[in-house]
Amino acid sequence: MSFENLWRDQSAIGRDAETGGYTRGGWTPTEREATTWFLDQCATRGLAVESDGIGNLIAWWGSPDRPGVVTGSHLDSVIDGGAFDGPLGVVSALAAVDLLRAEGFTPSVPLGVGAFVEEEGSRFGMPCLGSRVAAGVLSADKALALTDRQGVTLAAALEAAGTDPAGVGPSPLLERMGTFVELHVEQGRGLTPPVGVASSIWPHGRYRFTFEGEANHAGTTLMEDRHDPMLTYAMTALAANKQARLAGARATFGRLSIEPNGTNAVPSRVIAWLDARAADTATLESLLAAITRQAVERAERDGTTVAVVPESVSPIVDFPAGLRDRLVGVLDGAPVLPTGAGHDAGVFSAAGIPTAMLFVRNPTGISHSPAEFAEEDDCLAGVEALAAVLKDLAQ
Repeated sequence: MSFENLWRDQSAIGRDAETGGYTRGGWTPTEREATTWFLDQCATRGLAVESDGIGNLIAWWGSPDRPGVVTGSHLDSVIDGGAFDGPLGVVSALAAVDLLRAEGFTPSVPLGVGAFVEEEGSRFGMPCLGSRVAAGVLSADKALALTDRQGVTLAAALEAAGTDPAGVGPSPLLERMGTFVELHVEQGRGLTPPVGVASSIWPHGRYRFTFEGEANHAGTTLMEDRHDPMLTYAMTALAANKQARLAGARATFGRLSIEPNGTNAVPSRVIAWLDARAADTATLESLLAAITRQAVERAERDGTTVAVVPESVSPIVDFPAGLRDRLVGVLDGAPVLPTGAGHDAGVFSAAGIPTAMLFVRNPTGISHSPAEFAEEDDCLAGVEALAAVLKDLAQ
């Protein structure tokens, strides 16, 4: 089946008719439907699928009796996200297998196509959840206790999907990943040619800011008598924007929880989640310290309090230079660039698996949005590049 047909069938799953976006949280009906599509495609190709305890999948071309070359990505999405982030890597992996078979190529080592669960963390708040558990970075106990916005635990979600939570833990799949290559849409405007190679992933983290104040009446409480945590949050968001600009970094408050969340009431509590990223660890730590300091200073003036808890922090990932340069050579000098986005590839690389990434050009740089886009010709160039890389690594 051609890339175009694969893409058409996959991208029809879970698309919102009004926004054009996708909401495929881990173990939700739309994400499960996409997973079923993947399993069907693997069966059509005679690929033997293995799953670990949390639901990560690898479909093998050749017997996985020894470490092989694995490619792939994820099928879940952010809330109202784009079509390309994740699925492009899975569809391209299947298309690359088809292309290599059509050429008559037979890999000398097992070649796997992977689909890893809850990479975005949009349901349970933990990015790269499936790969973190697989690599032993996140313990089974902590993972199973995670809750979504409705209070459903991961353990309950797995049970509802027919998966026994007792099997969650470090994955035997990683023992058979001799090399991992993830193709992904580029999430900025860093590429001029259609395909590039990743050099590194910026260090990044998610931090929960809890602002506590005093609930009161919006109509009768004098402005000078208020202890309003919303004001403290608002000034903190502005401070984050300023500090990130000064540091050449990224800082985003993209999610809020407000109590009691009434139109005519001064809030008693505001919980805000900060996503912060920088080119190096020192800059990230300095950025977080500056934002926290300004939040605390503002809280003192507002008569409120603020507490900051890191929910996940990922160190910088420098992909192995030898493997990176090998890909650049295979692709006739493809450009090399870093990324501020997190990926399963970063988790696997940190776990000691030789890992590389390919990027497909994004003409607008928009991502995590229904407007996310890549030209079809660029996607086809990505498939050809991935096939060439896999052929080089698996011959």
